[in-house]
Formats: sequence, C-alpha cells, structure tokens
Amino acid sequence: MGFKVAIVGATGNVGREMLAILAERAFPADDVVALASSRSIGTEVSYGDKVLKVQNLEHHDFSKTDICLMSAGSGVSKDWSPKIGAMGCLVIDNSSCWRYDERVPLVVPEVNAHVLEPFMKDEKRLNIIANPNCSTAQLVVALKPLHDRATIKRVVVSTYQSVSGAGKDAMDELFNQSRAIFSAGEVKVEKFSKRIAFNVIPHIDVFMEDGFTKEEWKMTVETKKILDLKIKLTATCVRVPVFISHSEAVNVEFEKPLSADEARTILRSAPGCLVIDKREPGGYITPHEAAGEDATFISRIREDSTVENGLAFWCVSDNLRKGAALNAIQIAEALINRKLLKAKS
Repeated sequence: MGFKVAIVGATGNVGREMLAILAERAFPADDVVALASSRSIGTEVSYGDKVLKVQNLEHHDFSKTDICLMSAGSGVSKDWSPKIGAMGCLVIDNSSCWRYDERVPLVVPEVNAHVLEPFMKDEKRLNIIANPNCSTAQLVVALKPLHDRATIKRVVVSTYQSVSGAGKDAMDELFNQSRAIFSAGEVKVEKFSKRIAFNVIPHIDVFMEDGFTKEEWKMTVETKKILDLKIKLTATCVRVPVFISHSEAVNVEFEKPLSADEARTILRSAPGCLVIDKREPGGYITPHEAAGEDATFISRIREDSTVENGLAFWCVSDNLRKGAALNAIQIAEALINRKLLKAKS
C-alpha cells in the first residue's frame, strides 16, 4: 500500500519542486494532494503527467494523510504543523519555524539520518521533522565526510545565494530589473533592499544585534545541531543576481592533517557529493550547471597555508532541490527505507 502525501504551499517555488521530485523519484504515493491558502484554490499544478487542482488547506482531513510536506512559510507552519502532527500525520517542514526546537530533529539524510529512529520511537514526539536552511544543507553534506576523517575545528564560509531562495517575487524582480536596464526603463526596487540586477547584496534576512544577519546565524546554529556542537562557524551571506543554485566559498580548519588529494578522494565517495575539480579553465562547477541537479557539487579543493590543517573549496547546489524540496523528500524516503513510517490502512 502506498502513502498519502499532502503538500502545503504547493503553488510556491519549493512546493512545485516537491511535486516534480516526488514524480521523478517514483515516490511510493497512492495519493498526492496539493494544498494552499484559500486564494490559491483551483490553481493547477503539475505532478508527473498529472495536473492537480489546489485545494484549501483548512478543509483537508490530515487524519487520513501519512506525510505532510510543509512549504508555506513559518507563520503557516507555526499554526498548522502541531495540529497536523497531532492528527497522526508526520510533518516535514521546510520553514525555519521548528529548526531550533529541541523536540524537533533537524535532518540532512546524508549527515544525520541516525536521529530519525529514536525520534520515531518516541510516542510523545511532536511529529514534526525540520528541513535546514538551503545554505546549511549543501554545506553539511560537504563537511560531514571531512569531519569524520579529520575533525573540524572552525569553518569560514561566504555564500553567493540565488534570488530563488527569496521566492518567486524575487525571481521576477531580477528579471524585471535586468529587462529595464537593457531597455533604459525604470528599475523598481521592491523585494530587496537595493537593486539586485548586475549587483550583489551582502544582506539576507534581518540584522541582529551583533551585526550578523539572521541567515548567517542560521548557518552557525544549524551546522552545530546537525553535525557537531563543537564546530565554530562564521558566515557572510550574500544575495547575487543568479536565478537558481547557491554557491559557497568554504575555508575549513581541522584538528588533524588532511591533504587536498585525500579530501578529494573522500568527497568523491561521499553520499550526495559530486567532485568536479580540474585545475584548468572550466574545470569547476557553476550555479548554471548545478540548477536542476540533485548533487552537492564540490570544486577548487586546495590546501590553505594560512592555518595549520587548513582546506579551502567551492561548493554549489540547487537551492530549490537539495536546499529544500529534495532534502524533505529524502527524509521521507529515509523513514520508509528504515521501516520507521508505515502507510495508514
């Protein structure tokens, strides 16, 4: 018997990607329901070769649903995820709402799928599993195998984040601004704090008292929760005029020596990683090539001589897939493969 799956926020960038990936991966679902707010009722979305009509979230009976893929923002998740979970439907939430709650596991399957078993065996569980921030997801996939080998002490990361991470309106703003510049039209700034077309903005999410942005704080806290509390991490998060895929320049300091050659070998065999690292023009990955792909791509692996046991690399992944939709579905697959979740009769 297949699973009954509901996608909340099915009309958004990530919701549509979830539907596409469920079909691509032949997820064992007998029934898939697209849900959103009342203003989106009747909107048509694609699921494989089928067309689904979006239904009202408020009218859906989650007691008959096995898995809810939640991608409607923190506000909706805060109100709805506990209610849905209490009805016996497991929620996998893509928002930041539950990531830092001690009762909720924050999961990247290639890194810490082992936390799922004790969570699912807890009869008093909240029934919510959190998806990490898009930038964190790809970073920890790359860091995990290196940490296992040489133990990470400190990470310095600069991100180059595409506009799709800020939603459809942000993608439209980049397109419209670019078109306006080429046609000598008016450049309207609405979604971002400054013009994004042909520009970069060192500001994602709100500023905090210490001068870091919340996006940068998220990367620090989430990496610790997923990978190791002892790791020190500092981030600078930058929005760039790219539609899809986040890139990261990563510098890592280890407790033990680790050469670039050994790191390359380790990463080539690591789950979720794909190394493209030729020391020649074009011998590396860019956001353009990573878009639409599932892997976390790693290039430019080299030793950092400014610190003892240092390594630097370039990391790119599709933020709508591994950074959001794909990771959520991989969590569901991990639960099923480990026989931790069964379909309701």
